[in-house]
Amino acid sequence: SDLGYVGDNVVEEYEQEAERFAFLTEQLADVQQASARLREMLAELHETMQTRFEETFEQVSIAFSESFTVLFGGGSARLVLTADEEGAPGGVDIVAQPPGKRLTGLALLSGGERSLTGVALLFAILRVNPSPFVLLDEVDAALDEANVVRFRDELRKLATETQAIVITHNRGTVEIADTLY
Repeated sequence: SDLGYVGDNVVEEYEQEAERFAFLTEQLADVQQASARLREMLAELHETMQTRFEETFEQVSIAFSESFTVLFGGGSARLVLTADEEGAPGGVDIVAQPPGKRLTGLALLSGGERSLTGVALLFAILRVNPSPFVLLDEVDAALDEANVVRFRDELRKLATETQAIVITHNRGTVEIADTLY
């Protein structure tokens, strides 16, 4: 049989290609190992984030229920985790029952009740995770006189840990300010 002409450097080319193949195979293994480590780290991070979220949610939920009752002078409220259509965590909902009213969602509360519920949530979050300062822009505008008094008392407590900058037209809130601008 006639094989034809084979180049003089075939063995040399083979050795170069074999060396390159070994190098690329090693690189691929390194990339696959790094990818596996990243997936493990991502799973750990996700688990840590979920655990911290659940712990913080529980603390804020308890503080929110307390703040709501204090700010409303009674009643009850709670935070509820919701799920989307696929069953994945979707968000947080508020179920509230101001004094003398039925248990309802946030959408069915009056403007003043929604405002005060929002303040209760803000105060709860700040109690669990204090901030150096907070800026409140007319959060007391929709509140009646009795609620302003309770809001003012809670704001005074908040101001022991957090500097509160409050924009307001409400005389009751202005009265507790350390400095007016």
